Amino acid sequence: MALRGRQWWKLLGLAGVVGVAATGAVTLRAERKRRSYTPDEVRSRLHERYARAVAEQDGRGDLPLTQVPTGVPARIRRALRRIRARG
Repeated sequence: MALRGRQWWKLLGLAGVVGVAATGAVTLRAERKRRSYTPDEVRSRLHERYARAVAEQDGRGDLPLTQVPTGVPARIRRALRRIRARG
């Protein structure tokens, strides 16, 4: 069966509608999953992600959450350590 002029456009439009619907379904599922977290779960996940990011940046691998520096003085100390290590 060969598709002619308008049939291609209809098929393309149908594919676009299906794509938009699928994207909406995936987005809705992710939103439901995100909203099911308690504030404490969100906070702990953010702390874990921060610890991993700091550990990667410092090149140390894993960094336990108890050692995650907080506040401006700790950030300044960490930056000074990095500067000393380079030079």
